[in-house]
Amino acid sequence: MVYAPSKTPQITVRKSSERGQANHGWLKSNHSFSFANYYDPNYQGFRHLLVINEDRIQGGSGFGTHPHRDMEIISYVIDGALEHQDSMGNGSVIRPGDVQIMSAGTGVTHSEYNPSQEDWGHFLQIWILPNQKGLNPGYQQQYFSPESKQNQLRLLVSPDGEQGSVVIHQDAKLFASVLDPGVALAYEFAPERYGWIQMVRGKLSVNGTVLETGDGAAIAHTETLNLQAEDSAEFLLFDLA
Repeated sequence: MVYAPSKTPQITVRKSSERGQANHGWLKSNHSFSFANYYDPNYQGFRHLLVINEDRIQGGSGFGTHPHRDMEIISYVIDGALEHQDSMGNGSVIRPGDVQIMSAGTGVTHSEYNPSQEDWGHFLQIWILPNQKGLNPGYQQQYFSPESKQNQLRLLVSPDGEQGSVVIHQDAKLFASVLDPGVALAYEFAPERYGWIQMVRGKLSVNGTVLETGDGAAIAHTETLNLQAEDSAEFLLFDLA
């Protein structure tokens, strides 16, 4: 993504329909950025945000045991459930409202399955580069109630765990919100900060630019975000160095 040298405020929309796609039968995935066999030179991450995959997993299916290292991996469940097992001894099922972060560090293996035999699971898989390599692996999981996100920005992830958020090894924050139709919020970026908005569902106006389900938007050289739900809108907001 190329931004004007004049530092003119910019919102660059990544339309849902233009994302990379993979259909493995049991897994249907949309890639906001280059991932696996999908490559787009214009979308190879944004700042420290490397991956946003919107995954749908068939009941009884999932990702077998596989390795990761030197990555902060966040899972945000939209519908259904996701069962997690890892080499650190963690085993859990995450559902809507849960946020899971796995710090891969020096290396972990894990698996992810849809524990339902009938319903599809639907979640966002997010990868953020850590601020250093070779960290000790770690795992966190936290539940955030629907009320805590209703018509406000709820901090989910931060470097220092403020407001009960889960901790990430990077200068990044992640917020979630669910807005009723017509509700408006404002968000102020500190100087030299960048943003990414990922729509979960609904329709949202961002400084006059309308985003719909599955859309993303890179935000550069912008001090204030004015967010207004055109319909009910659920979305994630990243504040990035």
